[in-house]
Amino acid sequence: MENWLVLTKSERDKVWNKVYDDLKFKPSITYFPSFQVPSPYITFDISHYFRQSEDMNAYDDLEEKALLVFQQNTLKDESIYALNWQHECYWVNPHLELKKDEFNEWKVPIFPNGDYYFFIHKNFRWGYLGHPWEKTVTVFGKEVVTAFKKHQPIMFQRILRQG
Repeated sequence: MENWLVLTKSERDKVWNKVYDDLKFKPSITYFPSFQVPSPYITFDISHYFRQSEDMNAYDDLEEKALLVFQQNTLKDESIYALNWQHECYWVNPHLELKKDEFNEWKVPIFPNGDYYFFIHKNFRWGYLGHPWEKTVTVFGKEVVTAFKKHQPIMFQRILRQG
């Protein structure tokens, strides 16, 4: 089965409208946070990893732990939104192979090193929101917050906000 299914224009418009409305998304390079998420949530400061990091394993670790958390919080045949702000967006099933691109990244990377990268449950029950200018990752939803505490990525050492 194919993974990374491109959202139709209608699907893309619907999900981004929900992101703007429900999460009060206001893209900004200076206004932080750029969204409001429901409790419980944790925002992790990952700014240290935007510089040349000595620990290259931290990037693979983030991808592996995020995938594990996504798998634990979806059914085997369930897809989630993989959103790349102002770019192509996808349905992705975390239980299927996630092929990588020529840069050895997912089509929507897990590390927000260039744009807003969001992974959100289809019902907005939980989410993983990468902010490239604040240099943070915010996770929300009880199940996902709990799962990331259990399977904590190396990068998730500094808590910036929580609620």
